[in-house]
Amino acid sequence: MYTFKTNNENETQDLAETLASFLKPGDVLTLDGDLGAGKTTFAKGLARGLGVKRTVNSPTYTIIKEYRGRLPLYHMDVYRLEDSDEDIGFDEYFNGIGVTVVEWSSFIEEFLPKERLEIEIKKIDDDERKLILTPKGERFQTICKELKQ
Repeated sequence: MYTFKTNNENETQDLAETLASFLKPGDVLTLDGDLGAGKTTFAKGLARGLGVKRTVNSPTYTIIKEYRGRLPLYHMDVYRLEDSDEDIGFDEYFNGIGVTVVEWSSFIEEFLPKERLEIEIKKIDDDERKLILTPKGERFQTICKELKQ
């Protein structure tokens, strides 16, 4: 487990942008935290790091949004899938040519790949956030070590 503290949205996005430089096709990141914790803010920084030019916003009502960049970014918000066992083709994204970010991942736990980077964002106050990165698999362990340096 690796802990990072950010003092504002820009720092949260900068951390995510740096993380993006380590990512490759098929990588899956999960983003969990309360409403307003900064999941979409983190996704925006990740998109910037992947070279996405379009505005990134939460895919709450569409479930999945796709963005083109250095690598495609598949941004999922699966909150609306709570209490559903519907598989909407997760494997195609998780094993695809892009990076997948899943908000509210606990709702689709059974579909998630074993190797992934779990990110929990905790709101400390209006601006400050605590980000807890839990690597699942050796590759993500290495990424976290590099990110921490």
